[in-house]
Amino acid sequence: MYWSVKRRALKRIGRCTCAVAVLLFLVGFVILPIIFKYSYALQKSILFLTFITYPPNLDLKRPEKSGLYATRNFYVNHHDHEEDLEVNVAVWHVLPLDLVRRYAKELHVDEVSGKRGSIRSIVADEKHHTGDRYKGIEKVLRSDGFQLTDEKHQRDLFEETLRATTNDVVLYLHGNTASRGAPHRVELYQMLRALNYHVIAIDYRGYGDSANLSPSELGVVYDALAVYQYITSITNNPVYLWGHSLGTGVSTHLLSLLTEMSLPGPKAVVLESPFNNIKEEICAHPFSKLYRHLPWFDYLISRPMYKNKLRFESDQHIAEFRQPVLILHAEDDLVVPFELGYKLYRKALDTRGKSWGPIEFHRFEKSSHYGHKYICRAPNLPEIIVRFFHAYRDAQY
Repeated sequence: MYWSVKRRALKRIGRCTCAVAVLLFLVGFVILPIIFKYSYALQKSILFLTFITYPPNLDLKRPEKSGLYATRNFYVNHHDHEEDLEVNVAVWHVLPLDLVRRYAKELHVDEVSGKRGSIRSIVADEKHHTGDRYKGIEKVLRSDGFQLTDEKHQRDLFEETLRATTNDVVLYLHGNTASRGAPHRVELYQMLRALNYHVIAIDYRGYGDSANLSPSELGVVYDALAVYQYITSITNNPVYLWGHSLGTGVSTHLLSLLTEMSLPGPKAVVLESPFNNIKEEICAHPFSKLYRHLPWFDYLISRPMYKNKLRFESDQHIAEFRQPVLILHAEDDLVVPFELGYKLYRKALDTRGKSWGPIEFHRFEKSSHYGHKYICRAPNLPEIIVRFFHAYRDAQY
């Protein structure tokens, strides 16, 4: 009698366990993918991850809190004709180190130092450091009642630095998650500053303190376009694009759009940790590990995003613009596997015109442990970047 009751109890437990397992499987691997297929909002949420923010309590209006002295926080407004709405794009303008050193007192910088402060740019040669070069800046600084904390005075000063100096400009387009103030991004700005570049870093709509709007592929490209046009409306100095991760997809799409619009593009583009297209990146991403081998993965996950124009097809766009391209990728990148960056490189070699700007590929060994975010820490990166930018600074393609 005892054993009979025990066997029936075990059978009930077994049936309950099987039922729970089947239910979890149906919810996790069937129902959720079906919801994903029909929810454009969920697709955008998973792709852009705007709900992931770090570090906590970051005051983006005060870049000095993130270790960026002599940095202006401002906003570029533009009208998105595709969605018929106004968009405010939040921007940081990080001044190059030579200007910070020259005007440390006026910029309220008590001490200008840093690990890489001794690096000098090949482009910013000492022979260009003439007094006439700074007349416009000094005129702003000497104007009546000048206060760096005044928004208008700050705008006049920082825009004059773009006009008056010969320093090149790097427009940085970040990946998904967090904001322009993420620590690994600040590290890169500091490195580029030390090389005497102006750095312009933006947050697309939905990120940081930019417009609280749901991003789309075209939307973030238009945000980048608006800031690029702001820069080029002020300075004739060379401008370079730098995209990281998802920002590489934004960069190649932006360059393709500029070509389509017959607008002058930047001198060159750096693609850090790039993928070839979102479809293959989704399949390779760690988040999809449990799903990618399901027979309905393509039908329920990949194709719906393609249909909704969430594509970021860098392997198509890279054949649509002439600018030189530098690809940087770490072998131990777990977020965007090294193979996808190399695949983009091979595609570019096969599809770009023979007379177009060259494409270069630089790999960083697995043993360096740079992963997805920290190529900025590579000791040889400054030399790679300066030589690449300098090589194409005056080129026309």
